[in-house]
Amino acid sequence: MSTDEFDLPRSRRANERLHAMVPGGAHTYAKGDDQYPENLAPVISHGRGAHVWDVDGNRYIEYGSGLRSVSLGHAHPRVTEAVRRELDRGSNFVRPSIVEVEAAERFLATVPTAEMVKFAKNGSDATTAAVRLARAATGRPRVAVCADHPFFSVDDWFIGTTPMSAGVPAATGELTVAFPYGDLAATEELLIRYRDEVACLILEPATHAEPPPGYLAGLRELADRHGCVLVFDEMITGFRWSEAGAQGLYGVVPDLSTFGKALGNGFAVSALAGRRELMERGGLRHSGDRVFLLSTTHGAETHALAAAMAVQTTYTEEGVSARLHALGERLAAGVRDAAASMGVGDHVVVRGRASNLVFATLDENGQPSQPYRTLFLRRLLAGGVLAPSFVVSGALGDDDIDRTVDVVAEACAVYRKALDAADPTPWMAGRAVKPVFRRLA
Repeated sequence: MSTDEFDLPRSRRANERLHAMVPGGAHTYAKGDDQYPENLAPVISHGRGAHVWDVDGNRYIEYGSGLRSVSLGHAHPRVTEAVRRELDRGSNFVRPSIVEVEAAERFLATVPTAEMVKFAKNGSDATTAAVRLARAATGRPRVAVCADHPFFSVDDWFIGTTPMSAGVPAATGELTVAFPYGDLAATEELLIRYRDEVACLILEPATHAEPPPGYLAGLRELADRHGCVLVFDEMITGFRWSEAGAQGLYGVVPDLSTFGKALGNGFAVSALAGRRELMERGGLRHSGDRVFLLSTTHGAETHALAAAMAVQTTYTEEGVSARLHALGERLAAGVRDAAASMGVGDHVVVRGRASNLVFATLDENGQPSQPYRTLFLRRLLAGGVLAPSFVVSGALGDDDIDRTVDVVAEACAVYRKALDAADPTPWMAGRAVKPVFRRLA
């Protein structure tokens, strides 16, 4: 099928039905049809391994599965079998299940830098619990977030700092301040400016670039010296960097850390973990004021915790982290070679750790471009590649990577034509894809 003929009539109709009933047409903004070329936002029917099928019957090689959550591949047998074993035993009780004991033991064995853990359903609840705990422990009001990391929580303390701050009182957002990644001097300057006001430093320990030498250890020292809590948001780095997260790889222990995404391979489970002294403030065995840490009706659903245990077992027994890195290295090399061969190596740019690859689409002046991203995504979709990023899953095979590289090469050939014309519009076939965080719809 040529690109010009590529059409998704059933997906278009399903998207219209979604918008009629669901604000934004999706339950996650990053999954919205505004993130895809006009009329080319597939609505998924089902998935298996590294492939998904849309309601129009098209099969795609999928990257960034479940916004990085399905790292083992869809319907992974070890995970689905673990979940099925629990389904007939009941999912939620008036008292803790023995599965909660087993899941906590399994998690703390996998992430030995933590001493206690509490499970929840989503990452936002876990990061907000970490912030609340830090404020309670320090008696301080301000939260310092890394300005270079895109997302920490749906809650007011973070969303109030984004372009989508409607509905958040200005006073709430003013309590959140920001520091740049990799710059210890600037972070210390912030802590001095707000002396004895900052409850915690919260950041992703690593993203598209490796931490500068000594940076994480330097943050640990700054937090200790200024009396604030160091929080690692390991929603993405957890498991993808190593089974024990970035803290396990880099050897720097935070006071608190949050995990999610890969933890359940698509099932809803997240975790707040950390030092006993802090975590116990949300428990019953202390003499201070109680902290309402995490209390969720569905936080310990047995099938989700069973999924998490199966994921951790699979990672440790099958070396999944190493496989993700190997797959990502193969993909990155192929994409870079394809882009270079078509003369767009400086415009289609692959970035990030091999297990967490993203791509940038740059215009003729080397600036990030949503129109060029639109062109690129359109060509990938037409070639059977669904790739808002190049984040790999362990279910990919070498043939999937090879096919992806071939499709990227075809897309880059069109990209070159658009660069030569200094105008991607003729190849976009509609409006440009949009950034998630923007003030107006």
